[in-house]
Amino acid sequence: MKHFVVISYDIPEDRRRLKVMKTLKNFGTHTQYSVFECRLKAEEIKRLRARLQALVGRDDSVRLYFISADDVSRIEVLGSGRVAEESVFYLA
Repeated sequence: MKHFVVISYDIPEDRRRLKVMKTLKNFGTHTQYSVFECRLKAEEIKRLRARLQALVGRDDSVRLYFISADDVSRIEVLGSGRVAEESVFYLA
């Protein structure tokens, strides 16, 4: 089962912020400057947490918001953009 997780971050140092962003790109969709939407299995969440904990400093803030399937279906986007969809990969 996959969980829908919205991850936001506030990291003042450019280098560390870039590392966090690159890490998150491996797990989800970059939807706004400091926001990612991810659909992750429990083991992926554990792996992501471990990677983020190794990067995040004392003055940084990273937040993970877990959203239920019912709530995901009610997300509204005003202006441009859309809710991150499930990634599907085809191997040939």
